[in-house]
Amino acid sequence: FQNNITNRKVTSFYTKALRKIHSTDFEVHRNWLAITHSLPVSRWYHENTSEWTLDYPPLFAWFELGLSHAARHFDPDMLLVENLNYASPSTVLFQRLSVIFTDLLFIYAARECCRCVQDQKGSRDVLNRPSFVLAVLLLWNFGLLIVDHIHFQYNGFLFGFLLLSVAKHLQRQHLQGALLFSVLLNLKHIYLYVAPAYGVYLLRSYCFTQDNKDGSVSWSSFSPLRLLALGGIVASVCALSFGPFIAMGQLPQVLSRLFPFKRGLCHAYWAPNIWALYNTLDKILATLGVRLKLLQEAGLPRASMTGGLVQEFQHSVLPSVTPSITLVCTLLSILPAVASIWFRPRGARGFLRCLLLCALGSFVFGWHVHEKAILIAILPLSILAVENREDAGIFLVLTTTGHYSLFPLLFTPAELPIKVSLMLLFTIYSFTALRKLYSGRGSLLRPLESVYLLGLVGVAFACEVAFPLSPWQQKLPFLPLLATSVYCSLGVCYSFLRLYASLLRPPGKPKQP
Repeated sequence: FQNNITNRKVTSFYTKALRKIHSTDFEVHRNWLAITHSLPVSRWYHENTSEWTLDYPPLFAWFELGLSHAARHFDPDMLLVENLNYASPSTVLFQRLSVIFTDLLFIYAARECCRCVQDQKGSRDVLNRPSFVLAVLLLWNFGLLIVDHIHFQYNGFLFGFLLLSVAKHLQRQHLQGALLFSVLLNLKHIYLYVAPAYGVYLLRSYCFTQDNKDGSVSWSSFSPLRLLALGGIVASVCALSFGPFIAMGQLPQVLSRLFPFKRGLCHAYWAPNIWALYNTLDKILATLGVRLKLLQEAGLPRASMTGGLVQEFQHSVLPSVTPSITLVCTLLSILPAVASIWFRPRGARGFLRCLLLCALGSFVFGWHVHEKAILIAILPLSILAVENREDAGIFLVLTTTGHYSLFPLLFTPAELPIKVSLMLLFTIYSFTALRKLYSGRGSLLRPLESVYLLGLVGVAFACEVAFPLSPWQQKLPFLPLLATSVYCSLGVCYSFLRLYASLLRPPGKPKQP
């Protein structure tokens, strides 16, 4: 009863605050509604009246076109391309409702994932069943809640396709899983992160129908018909999405929008990955070099990488990183995971573990990674967390770290109590529910992991409370973002390595507590 009262108060406060909260993504998607509704298809990927040009794959543009037909009944003025930064109450209401409506797919996908989880035999308490815990971890996910329903995006809709695709593979309905992922990839190309896991898994475990006695692939069991079926699915979806633009000779223009490499190594707010650590190390070395008179300050590049801008920059001391370098690093980071499901397949759950490593490898080493991309790993990891004790510990570290790394997305004073209360509720539930699920088997976290997570409290206090009151606020405005990125990078990279250890560990070897 007390929990219900608390939830109602938080929800009421959250609902009132949403009326005053707007992010740039409102204008991004409003502009895309206007472009797809008001302009011919041939101009969609050329229109640049707004700085927020259309840079998602064509299938998402078709999705925006469909939404625009409903949007005109709320406020037709939002569909005018020249109405930049238009945010009437009816426009905001429509955008909020469209996210809620499309989240129905995510709810259905969560239900299908819960059906794939085996509940403990003899479990009498529904609230402690793995399927129930998974449902809460997915539907009440803090990161997805603030990114979609406060900051504003359609990630729930997209993750619905991802989780439903994973569920279909867990249910051995591989063609349906392939179709769903093909649709997802044509809605948002960031899911290329996990495409290698899908491609190798389907080729190894679907197109090859048998294994040898030693577990190696039986080359004679290759099924050309199955490969053709998969190829037909992928080709059909891509044809529907890209076909009109290929026919108009606009494929190069579309691709230039999808892969804007001139945006720079890091996003305006550094995602917590290896490049945040690399940038920081470069800054430290440059500062030390100047103070020790080993470097001339006038000869160093301007420190644009700590200015919060989306642009290319040169490192001062360390070698500058190019897109090709990040691509090589990413491929090398996921190669062992992909090779593992080829040479030592472990079924659909082995595929899921490989998917997580591909997502994290791309996040850790990728070019111009968005901080929100950490959710591509967090949400699917929820499935493994309710089935395996070691994965539950990794989940707690990655989720707490990854979710806190999203705090800078909500930066106004009005948003502070919202993000703190919502994250506390989710984090407390995650720790409590998973501990009950694995009660009697020791702590889910190692001592150093607990110390690291407690350190987030200090970082949060310094960035959210102390720094705004300090004289450094005007001189070093990017410092809280830097501290958040660097500290969270350690947790993300650590989780990546622990997941790798669990994948590459020989079968039958006992797991460490």
